[in-house]
Amino acid sequence: MRRHSFFLLALLMLAPVLLAAVERVGRPVIRPQIPSADRTSGRVFLERADRLRKATSDSFMVVVGNVAFTRGPMIMKCDSAHYFPDTESLDAFGNVSMEQGDTLFVFADELAYSGPEEIATLYANPGKKVRLINRDVTLETDVFVYDLAIDLGYYEVGGRLFDKSNVLTSMKGEYIPSTKEANFYTRVHLVSENSDDTLNIWTDTLYYNTGTHVAELNSPSRVVNFRATIYTDNGVYETDSDRTRLYNRSLIVTPEGRTLTADTIYYDRIAGVGEAFGNMILADSARHAAVYGDYGYYNELLDSSFVTGNAMLSYVQDNSDDTLWVHGRYIRTMRVFDSIPVPADTIAHTEAFVRVDTSHVAVINPRVRFFRSDMQGICDSMQFTERDSTLRMFVHPVVWNEDRQVFGNVIELLLNDSTIERATLPDQGFTAQHIEGEHYNQMSGNEMIAHFDAGRMRRLDINGTVEIVMYPEEADSTINKMVNARSSYLTALFNGQTTERVKMWPETTGVATPLFLAKKSNYFLPKFRWFEGVRPMSKVDIFIIPEEMDALMESAPMPSRR
Repeated sequence: MRRHSFFLLALLMLAPVLLAAVERVGRPVIRPQIPSADRTSGRVFLERADRLRKATSDSFMVVVGNVAFTRGPMIMKCDSAHYFPDTESLDAFGNVSMEQGDTLFVFADELAYSGPEEIATLYANPGKKVRLINRDVTLETDVFVYDLAIDLGYYEVGGRLFDKSNVLTSMKGEYIPSTKEANFYTRVHLVSENSDDTLNIWTDTLYYNTGTHVAELNSPSRVVNFRATIYTDNGVYETDSDRTRLYNRSLIVTPEGRTLTADTIYYDRIAGVGEAFGNMILADSARHAAVYGDYGYYNELLDSSFVTGNAMLSYVQDNSDDTLWVHGRYIRTMRVFDSIPVPADTIAHTEAFVRVDTSHVAVINPRVRFFRSDMQGICDSMQFTERDSTLRMFVHPVVWNEDRQVFGNVIELLLNDSTIERATLPDQGFTAQHIEGEHYNQMSGNEMIAHFDAGRMRRLDINGTVEIVMYPEEADSTINKMVNARSSYLTALFNGQTTERVKMWPETTGVATPLFLAKKSNYFLPKFRWFEGVRPMSKVDIFIIPEEMDALMESAPMPSRR
């Protein structure tokens, strides 16, 4: 009995050893070995695991518990993994992470790493995301592919990247941690929020640098903030400074209805300044006006612009299809204010002013030429004021209306519904109408005011030193005499090309002479000049500056009688 008890006790004591021996025979246990090979070679090494086993029929090792692999500077961790030593590949499961130094981390639920391709594919469980963290940059997606050979990560199932400045979402995306460069494709949306505005960019192709926060747009894109909407297919947007460079005929649209397009545009949203190069068009739909040129500068805050290089201004008033086209070497537009005085401060004895927005003004110079179907003109300097719809012309201004020509030291044209309502020549006014051959109806005076109806001159008032040369029509529309007269005041009424009535007062001196007796020296008043050779005949013609016009603008003005 004692021998039997002792034998049982011995069996119990030897049982663990026997079981281990049996296990070694059926499935040998392989303990992790840490080779002393070069860790910078790009190979994958199993560095740590709590347990490791391998069946003779399997091509992979099973490692469990606190598992860590290394590939160069990259450490891959997980709860368990299948490791394929022959190809240095692995499938990792549970609390998967990839770490490189103290800056780059990738977290996932599963990882498949192909050694020959050096590509890691990371997966997230339903309801979770694969997360890449590179300092202040975070990328989230369901499936993330990381090519370790070229340090490039990408997703193709939708993802989001965000940093301290912007949030970017897209269906496809690429990110290079070492250079902080990212590319996004298909339904790309960038959002940048600050205290006073939100920037939104929608596109299908966008390059973004997480270090500089600069976005490059390479497909049809829409950029929106509270000051403007930008349409471009080739542009660079600095999201921190809100500066952009736009190419390929990009378009900027403001909420007020102004648009700016050109071959190249530089735009600073914070400063509200735009600079345009190449076939620039600055249009204002609310005012039915546009400015064209090779170069333009626009200040959104001051609502002012400067244009040069084939500069042209177009203007259409309400209820009209006729356009006024104006050309000059420089075109400036600006918003002007009136200063209205208020009661003075009786203590400080100072006068205060209230600034009131009154109108927009366009200033054009030099060598100004303009064309509209019912009106053409030239001068060396012009100012158009929106508030009173008045064109003011300086330095040898000349205006044509049908077969009539007027000129003086200054001309002011009042426009109404895109037609001339009144022309005022306050200093040395002169008008002439070609009749036939060398015969012209002519009127001259210190001040001249012409009234128009439907684009035709209906009435003319002349004040001071009136001189006329007239060829009255007979009943059969022929002319056979010439009238020369002088007075202090004149009023003339017209019907088309016909002079219906002329009244001169208080005293008139003059003579009517049959044409066959008229001397040629009396055909013309002292100020007479006929400038038909410099008259713009079309929209294109406003850009052609004849030598005769250059000579006229360089000549001295008529002596002022004001």
